[in-house]
Parts: sequence; C-alpha cells; structure tokens
Amino acid sequence: MITITSMTPADIDGKAYVHYQSWQETYKGLMDANYLASMTLEKCQSIARRFPDNILVAKDEDRVIGFAGYGAYRDDTMPDTGEVYAIYVLAAYHGQGIGYRLMTAAMEQLSAYKRIALWVLRGNERAIRFYERVGFSFDGTVLPVVLGTPNEELRYLYHKHHNENGENNHDPA
Repeated sequence: MITITSMTPADIDGKAYVHYQSWQETYKGLMDANYLASMTLEKCQSIARRFPDNILVAKDEDRVIGFAGYGAYRDDTMPDTGEVYAIYVLAAYHGQGIGYRLMTAAMEQLSAYKRIALWVLRGNERAIRFYERVGFSFDGTVLPVVLGTPNEELRYLYHKHHNENGENNHDPA
C-alpha cells in the first residue's frame, strides 16, 4: 500500500535516493551529462539533511518511492504564492497516480496561498503534461539556468478557484 506522509529522519536516506535516481531517469539528454553525473547520491543525501522541512514522501511499505517539497515562493516577486519546489517519483512507479497524490498533498499544505508556482526544465515533456493535467499553466516566464550548459526553466502557475462560499478550492481534480 502506498502512503503519503511528512518526511521523518528515518526517511532522509530514502528521499535522497529518490532524488538521485529520479534525476538520472528524468534528465538524461535534457542536461549536460557531466553536470548530471555531478548530482551524486552523496550530494542528494547532503541536500536531504540540510533541507528536511516541508517534504512529503510517498512510501511503498517502508520504502520511499517519491517526494514533494513545498513552501513559500522563492522570492518576494509573487506575494500570496506558494511553490512546489520539487516533485519526483521513481520511474518504476510512474503511471500509478503517486505523483498526483503527492501534488494534491503538497497543494493542501499550500492552501493558505492564492496561487501555487513551480518551475520545470524546458524539454521535460512528461512533467509538463502532468502539471497541465493537474491545472497548472505556463505563465510565459522563462528563467535561464546553467546546468553544465545553458538551459531554461519555465514557470507554471496554478490559480485557485473560489467556490460559492468564497472558500479556496485547491483540489486539482
């Protein structure tokens, strides 16, 4: 059974492995091979230990198979905006609704915000299709990034809709 919970100290190494393995599975051919090779398991473990807060993990029994990181938008250019910083699921678990469950759980954690942003690497078509199915749309903002070689990240936004009671509806369904 797949469960979604907040990350605990016992989940850190599993989250780090998903981060490492998902990068290898997702970004091969989308970014410089040397840069991708520099994203080692040890580097992902260090990241997981430095940033343990606001992480949800998907687990198959006791094994971490996916995660989502979330919080306030990365800078002050978009007030009242939350951000999904990262969402990854091991390729062996794609197509089972786990990414959707992680995204829904992250969006629930961001329910106080009027909108939610995320950034996606140009060319990551699988992720773009997923975000669009959830209800995000490209807002035209492009961020140049250097990942060994020049790349671009695209900003996607999800605008919450209000129901007849004036409450935010953040269910992406």
